[in-house]
Amino acid sequence: MSSLPGSPPPSPPSPSPPESSGTRRRFANTHPEVVIGNFPWYEMVWRSLRGDFKPLSEPAGGYAAFAQQWHQPADLARLAQRQQAPVVTWLGHVSMLMQVAGLNVLIDPTLADYAGPLGRFGAPRRVPAPLTPEQLPPIDVVLISHNHYDHLCSATLRRLHAAGQSPRLVVPQGLGKWFEKRGMGPVSEMDWWEHTELAPGVRVHFTPSQHWSRRSLGDTNASLWGGFLLEWTRPESAAPWRFLFPGDTGYSGDFKAIRHRIGAVDFLALPIGAYLPRDFMKPMHVNPDDAVQLMLDVEAKQAMGVHWGTFMLTQEAFDHPPRDLAAALAQRNVPQDRVWLLRQGETRAIHP
Repeated sequence: MSSLPGSPPPSPPSPSPPESSGTRRRFANTHPEVVIGNFPWYEMVWRSLRGDFKPLSEPAGGYAAFAQQWHQPADLARLAQRQQAPVVTWLGHVSMLMQVAGLNVLIDPTLADYAGPLGRFGAPRRVPAPLTPEQLPPIDVVLISHNHYDHLCSATLRRLHAAGQSPRLVVPQGLGKWFEKRGMGPVSEMDWWEHTELAPGVRVHFTPSQHWSRRSLGDTNASLWGGFLLEWTRPESAAPWRFLFPGDTGYSGDFKAIRHRIGAVDFLALPIGAYLPRDFMKPMHVNPDDAVQLMLDVEAKQAMGVHWGTFMLTQEAFDHPPRDLAAALAQRNVPQDRVWLLRQGETRAIHP
C-alpha cells in the first residue's frame, strides 16, 4: 500500500477509470498510487492474531457502562413524522436516518448484532441498536456507500424488505446486481460526480472517497466506493442546503475537490473512529485529526461524529475517538460544539 502524497493537487482530481482484470472490472482511487485491498492472506492472519481488529482495552468502566452512556431507545413517534427542515437520527456506527424535505433517507443501515455475513458473524456490536429494521418509518431512499459488511448489512436490508418496505436504492457502480439478485429495488448505480433527483428540489451526488471494496475472496475493488452529498433546494433560500456523508475514507484531496465542484457543506457526518493501528488504517480511515481537516476542507458549518463506538473493528478503545477529537479540535482552535456527539438512537434537528 502506498501512502497519500503530502499535499492535495492544485486542481480537483478526477476519478480514475476502472481497470480491467480478466472479465471483472476493478476500480481505483482518485490517486492511482493509493492501492488498498490487495492484502496478502498471511498479513491478514498475522494482524488478526496480533489483535489489530479488536480494541486493545475496554472503555473506562467497561462496555456496559459505555453503552448506558451512549445509547438511548429511538423516539419512534417522532421518527414517524415527516419532516421538512432536516432532522437526523444516529442509529450507531455510520447508520443514519436523515429526514428532510418530506423524505426519509436511510444511510448504510447496519442494525444487526454483528458486522459480518448474515448478521451472525464478524465484528460484534457492543452497543445495542436503538431500533429494529421493522420499527423504521416508511423509507423512501436507502443510500449505500460501499459493500463492506459494516456498511452493507444484508440481514438489516432483508428484514426491511420482509417488513414490506421497497425503497429506492442508490448504490455505487458494480453493486446493483447484488440487490437485484435478492429482489430488492429499484436500484440506481452511480459513478463519482454523478447525481440523481430523489424528489423535486432534492438531489444527491455520489462523491469520491479514498477506500476500497470487497465482500468475498474474488471481488476486491470490483464495485466502487464513495460518499453522498444531498442538496435540498429550499423555496425561501437561493442557496441549497447541503449534507455530506463521506463514507469510509482516508484523508485525500477529494474533499477539497468536493468543496470546489459542488459547494460548501452545511452539515457533515464526520467519521472519527476505526483508525488504529495507523500503519494499516491510515490510507482507508481518517483519524480524528484527519477528520477535522476533512471538515475544514469542505467548510462544514456543523458536523456530527459517526463511525465509532459500536462494533469491535480496530485497536482503539471505544471511548478514545471523542478524546482524540477534542484534542484535534483544540489544536486548530475549532469550537468543540462544531462536532456533535450524539447518543446512538438520539434524534436532533439541524437548523439549515
